[in-house]
Amino acid sequence: MSDDRSDSLLSHPLAPGPGLSLAVRRFGTLGTGEAVEAYTFGNDRGLSATVLTYGGILQSLLVPDADGSLDDVVLGFDTLDRYVEASPYFGATIGRFANRIAGGRFSLDGVEYVLDRNDGPNNLHGGPEGLDRRLWCAGPVAGPDHAGVELAYLSPDGEMGFPGTVAIVVRYTVTRAGDLRIDYTATSDRNTVINLTNHSYFNLAGAGIGTIENHMLTLNASAFTPVDGTLIPTGEIRDVAGTPLDFRVASAIGDGLRRADEQMFRVEPDDGGYDHNMVLDSHGPTGAAAARVFEPGSGRALEMFTTEPGVQFYSGNFLDGIEGKGGRRYPHWGAFTLEAQRFPDSPNQAAFPSTRLPAGGRYSQSTVYRFTAPRRPGRPRADGTTADD
Repeated sequence: MSDDRSDSLLSHPLAPGPGLSLAVRRFGTLGTGEAVEAYTFGNDRGLSATVLTYGGILQSLLVPDADGSLDDVVLGFDTLDRYVEASPYFGATIGRFANRIAGGRFSLDGVEYVLDRNDGPNNLHGGPEGLDRRLWCAGPVAGPDHAGVELAYLSPDGEMGFPGTVAIVVRYTVTRAGDLRIDYTATSDRNTVINLTNHSYFNLAGAGIGTIENHMLTLNASAFTPVDGTLIPTGEIRDVAGTPLDFRVASAIGDGLRRADEQMFRVEPDDGGYDHNMVLDSHGPTGAAAARVFEPGSGRALEMFTTEPGVQFYSGNFLDGIEGKGGRRYPHWGAFTLEAQRFPDSPNQAAFPSTRLPAGGRYSQSTVYRFTAPRRPGRPRADGTTADD
């Protein structure tokens, strides 16, 4: 279990502290007859998350804007059936290996492991039946300054081709201060590889409200890993200077989307787009932010902190008007992802940060999304008062 909190799945937690809420409801039923639950937890500042036991999915994230109005800022669906039938990983917990593994194979301790190829010649996000399509055990967690849910899944030896029986725990919490925190831990009974992340698609104006071209992005990354024609890293660590991937100073995401750059059109041949692993200059939840995104219309800002060495920045290139929550359509470039993780194809690239989890060892990582939206002086809040009241 993660950090020093006293509550766990093994005991009933204390009630959330003042200013925090936590509730659970039935979200739907799988074809197997198994129930899927939705845990909703939040604070009295308006930040509220809903997480499903199917796929460990962040289904909803309500965030106040600069006028105090709430919008759901993550893409998703209203019903379980839509997640089962057609989800492009909306909000899902990804693994056993996030991102791509070249050729759907890797070697570990002299043994070659063959995985399903579900992205052209490559394995993507652990395969077609990865963690995003599993039913997780769950229980509420709460304390004086946080409320949330802890999810547990036991992945058997050989599942999707990966070695080792792996016990995985993912904990989502909302804090009184306004953070959404995700903590991951895993242990294995055999040497294996692991790389977990969350695949939420964000639009800070509100899910389904326009594109993210006007979002101002800052990335604390001086380098990235360029990709080949199948989006596998070439092995090079390339300086971002002079490329559309240079977000060391805040820039509108749309400014670089159509730039005539080979990397952009390898990702999306028609219009160009981002789907790249950014090599972070520093990482750690208490260190410098890995990323910051600001949406001028709503006044919302998101800061991301992570223990991981990389973050996959994706610009929603293949969203095609799919209908999501509330009947809203999600357009091309209608959202972005910031997926904290080790580098893609790391099991086949010795120079990349290791994703090896030895038998009896412990994998852990943490990612924090911090939301702010300073009140606009003189503008009315949702309750009719103003920021000057």
